[in-house]
Amino acid sequence: MPLFQKFKKENISSASQTKSSEQRKIRNRIVEQFPTLTDHIDTIIPPKATICAVKCQGHICLITVKNEVLFFQERDGPYFPTLRLLHKYPDMLPPMQVDINGCRHVLGGANVMCQGLTSAGGRLSDVPEKTACQVRIEGKQHALAVGLTTMGSDEIREVNKGPCITSLHYMGDGLWDMNMLE
Repeated sequence: MPLFQKFKKENISSASQTKSSEQRKIRNRIVEQFPTLTDHIDTIIPPKATICAVKCQGHICLITVKNEVLFFQERDGPYFPTLRLLHKYPDMLPPMQVDINGCRHVLGGANVMCQGLTSAGGRLSDVPEKTACQVRIEGKQHALAVGLTTMGSDEIREVNKGPCITSLHYMGDGLWDMNMLE
């Protein structure tokens, strides 16, 4: 089940401002994880802006700046961008394109199946296993979901069966509907 399928403001446990040393760590880790953001990090997270860490149920942490949710992470894992941020900077994650028949499934929060990527309308980026990616739909401009690959692209082509991308955040889930925190 995606992380934010039934997410509401009631799921938030606490919100706290991070120390300046922690802010530097977060900025550095984001740049390290998403090298394409190196030129844009000062726009996304201004140097003097206050970064808040919002702790939620399910060991989820949201990274916010000026009450806008920018990134999320599960436990102490990697950071993932929200879809709204991904729409502003689409090159930060490799795209995986699902054929048009998978659209309603992706918008419902389902994991992406290998057949949706290897069919006529699907396209794969060459990525290893456990890589953050954006899920796009054939003929659409923006990503509809953020996911994590469960197998590498070569294995997806070879196996061509079963789920290959775990959906973490999709258009229309609780995080998408929340947008800003007060």
